[in-house]
Amino acid sequence: MSACIKDSFSTIKDPRIDRKKRHSLTDILVLTICAMLSGAEGYTAIEEFGHSKKQWLKGFLDLENGIPSHDCIRYVLNLLEPEQLQLSFVDWVNNIKEKIPEVIAIDGKTSKGSQSKCKGLSGLHMVSAWATTNKLVLAQKATEEKSNEITAIPSLLKLLDLQGCIVTIDAMGCQTSIAEQIIEQDGDYVLGLKGNQGLLHKGVKAYFLNAQKSDFKNTPHCYFEESEKGHGRHDVRKYWTIKAPSTLHRFEKWKSLNTIGMVERISTINGKTTSDVRYFISSVDTDVKAFAQAVRSHWGIENTLHWCLDVTFREDDSRIRTGHAPAIMSTLRHICMNLLKKESSNLSIKQKRLNAAWNDKFRLKVLFGTEF
Repeated sequence: MSACIKDSFSTIKDPRIDRKKRHSLTDILVLTICAMLSGAEGYTAIEEFGHSKKQWLKGFLDLENGIPSHDCIRYVLNLLEPEQLQLSFVDWVNNIKEKIPEVIAIDGKTSKGSQSKCKGLSGLHMVSAWATTNKLVLAQKATEEKSNEITAIPSLLKLLDLQGCIVTIDAMGCQTSIAEQIIEQDGDYVLGLKGNQGLLHKGVKAYFLNAQKSDFKNTPHCYFEESEKGHGRHDVRKYWTIKAPSTLHRFEKWKSLNTIGMVERISTINGKTTSDVRYFISSVDTDVKAFAQAVRSHWGIENTLHWCLDVTFREDDSRIRTGHAPAIMSTLRHICMNLLKKESSNLSIKQKRLNAAWNDKFRLKVLFGTEF
């Protein structure tokens, strides 16, 4: 698998002038990935990993001039264009993922450690596409502010093969142009509604409230309920779908709008019960179980991807802030996540990372997909 990564990296333009190219760009990137797989989180740790595993690394890297210094690694990652690395990332993912219809969740995450008020740095905000069945990051787009998600999402969608897939996005991405783009790329959408779509949100909410008054007796609908218990918590989720009424605000502007949906989640923790209701618009039919799966899968990006980046990779603790390095390191973490997810054992990501630090054979398995 590392060979596949190296092939994808070969298309990236090296930003350095020739006299400063003592170490190949591919060597620096693959060294960084191997070190991050093994627990390294900063430039010095990456260099130290390289020195401690130099003979192991020579099994598949040139390392003509030895291990690059931490200053060299910092210099290169600061200069490297994030867009080029992201395109290489997408090329690599397309080679390793299984092509199947699935739910693709799009959501953003801010790396808190990249923020610095005294230096005027707002912090890196990365919008990612997560394949919920493949359990892989498909692509990402860096922005400087959460509010820029609206402009980042269309660029991100262009990188994806959406044929037969359902794209889920929260209320920030609930835009007519984004819905149209998803349909034109042969996908379907489930979009969250909030105040940014004021009249549409009010219309969908009013339609469901009116239907609830008669217990949906006069409104054709589909209903599904599920519950789960664990760790002192009991969650009940109720899902309704209704054919989208043409009387909704700007109905004709939402391409292929077919369904409106409502989800009520009732949570009981230590005897205290809370509930919340959310509303959605969708291009899929009124199959409520498919709607439930899409909504549930989108919630999973927080637990499966963002939580793991924060807790296992300690992304929010990273103080890498200068140049392009925050975006580059974020993409490299996504590569590590994908490699660890593709590894076939039932170990947690944390345990896999520990094994990669301790065991050269396991690290090779993670990289290449097989033991040597």
